[in-house]
Amino acid sequence: MKCLRVGAAVSVVALGLLAGCGSGGDVVDASSVPRLRAHAADAINGKPRVVPPRGPRSVFTPFRTTGDDGTQVVTTKWHGHKSGFTGDIWAWVPPQYHQPQYAKSGFPVLIALPGAYGYPFNYWAGAPFALQERIAEWAKQGKTLPFIVVMPVLNPAKKYYDGSDIPGQPKMGTWLTEDVPDFARANFRTYDSRDGWAFMGSSSGGFAALKAVLKQPGKFKAAIVNGPDTVPDSPMWQGYPAEMRANDPRHLARQLAARGGPEVYLAFELGSKEDAVPDVKRFISEYTGGPIHSTLFEIPDGVHSGHTYIQRMADSLHWISEQMQGPVPSV
Repeated sequence: MKCLRVGAAVSVVALGLLAGCGSGGDVVDASSVPRLRAHAADAINGKPRVVPPRGPRSVFTPFRTTGDDGTQVVTTKWHGHKSGFTGDIWAWVPPQYHQPQYAKSGFPVLIALPGAYGYPFNYWAGAPFALQERIAEWAKQGKTLPFIVVMPVLNPAKKYYDGSDIPGQPKMGTWLTEDVPDFARANFRTYDSRDGWAFMGSSSGGFAALKAVLKQPGKFKAAIVNGPDTVPDSPMWQGYPAEMRANDPRHLARQLAARGGPEVYLAFELGSKEDAVPDVKRFISEYTGGPIHSTLFEIPDGVHSGHTYIQRMADSLHWISEQMQGPVPSV
């Protein structure tokens, strides 16, 4: 189910049209989301290993202002040295990042992936969903961690690459799991532990997020998986059955379970009216458990749409925040 209903924002003009029906206007009630347990906002061992920005620093262009706290979504192009792919990335740091008491702290990174083609724009950067404003609010209330949000382009064109290194094609798996984290480490204070790294994605981006965490659990600890595909289905896999199987979340989940870990945490969001309901529930039933922890937020009357998933984003972010490393004040 790759055709996500978001009024697909593919340009600034389209983004403006989307703002008319969204602009953060989705009903998102986080009042029932509790505060994080105290330890979730502290260092796990009292001495988190912060990674200072390594460079080379990117040249950013302001994309949009996200509130009266001075934060902005910014954008840049990044050349992935490991994949060879050059693509657009949007990024946002929370207000806490610039506060004096956190000047020496790292911050957790959430790599947020859109649905559909995710090209040439990552719609999580836009005003309609107000993802950044919501994270700022929830983090201030102590309900979620204040994530750095990194929003890369998902595909190099209007084709589906399944967030994978399909033979003979651009290496989009390497782009998402190697080059995009390298971008974050080049520009921001992060953590060297997987406790500071997570994915979030919807539809095709949900598949990529799910697969990334199951395939590389030593690098990423958690994912928010919204209305995902649960099997690789790009037509470009034709002729490469072994490689396709190596990128199948079902196969990866079996392997991870057989190894006994490391533990990963998957928060699924699913609209009750989605066609994918049976497949996603079957995946949760048959392929999670043991080291693969999961929870499901089913949204009544929800459809295959980012406007559905944003409704339970506070719950999902809270759930993965409980498992991750947050910033530690120095004063």
